[in-house]
Amino acid sequence: MQSFSTKNHRRRAIIAVGSAIALSASLAACTSTNDDTGGGGEGEGTSHLAALQEAGSINLGFFGEVPYSYEDDSGELTGATIALGKEIYGELGIGTVEGTQVEWNALIPGVQAERFDAVSAGMSITPERCEQAAFAEPTIMYTTAFLVPEGNPEGLTDWQSIEGGDVTVAVTQGAIEAGYAEETDVDSIEVPDRQAGLDAVVSGRADAYALTGISLRALADQTDEAVEATEAFVATINDEPQIGAGAEVFRQEDTELLEAYNEQLAEYRTDPAKWLSVMEPFGFSEVEMPPAEMTAEQLCDPDQDLSDLADELGMDF
Repeated sequence: MQSFSTKNHRRRAIIAVGSAIALSASLAACTSTNDDTGGGGEGEGTSHLAALQEAGSINLGFFGEVPYSYEDDSGELTGATIALGKEIYGELGIGTVEGTQVEWNALIPGVQAERFDAVSAGMSITPERCEQAAFAEPTIMYTTAFLVPEGNPEGLTDWQSIEGGDVTVAVTQGAIEAGYAEETDVDSIEVPDRQAGLDAVVSGRADAYALTGISLRALADQTDEAVEATEAFVATINDEPQIGAGAEVFRQEDTELLEAYNEQLAEYRTDPAKWLSVMEPFGFSEVEMPPAEMTAEQLCDPDQDLSDLADELGMDF
């Protein structure tokens, strides 16, 4: 999912996530490592990483969104972030990757409540989310697109093309597009998942469904409905380009596991061929590979000027 990062407005963009965090105490802890410290070896007991290595398996929370993390028709857990996770966790001695599917707003509460060990959903790194969980270094770059009726009757091309117009846009609950719509006063309806977003467009309840470009390309290819995905674009909100990057998510105290994951991830972040070998089968291209110089710390910083960051990283929008 994408990242809504406007400096002084981002606090409102993930309101749904913040609300969901308040419910985290009600989630039952069902990870296989409930009796460990979860704190990277600090304190008494076995560290979370060591417990996972001993068990040889890890349970990942996922949303069920193609092409990031989902179950295929045979029920096998797959997707780009899952495939990358299998490589990295395997290198850490954790050979089995299992999954628990939840709604988007339950991902961070679920990992916090130890319902699963980490989140693999391509979740965008935002300052609001960084207050609740720890993000690995950026793994995927995002662009935005619209799913529209064939022929794109409203002529939608970018976020500005829906601002101030007579257009209703479907957005996924808790996703960054919901924040975009709120911040720009775009008329929107919230849906729980991609199928509901597609249904909203097909039924005419929404003129478009806003989501990541790669997700909507996959959705348009998979359906027989008369819809298409627009060309992807970098959303500009309040004159600031939205640099969206997603990553694996861990509990804040799980420093040892996070550091071990990042150490292995670095080999993929600095080697396009190695990154593409895992991601390309799921429709990703080098365009979606984040610059190696981009860090989670930068995207977690609420005072980071994204225009300056784009210039610093040599990104041209």
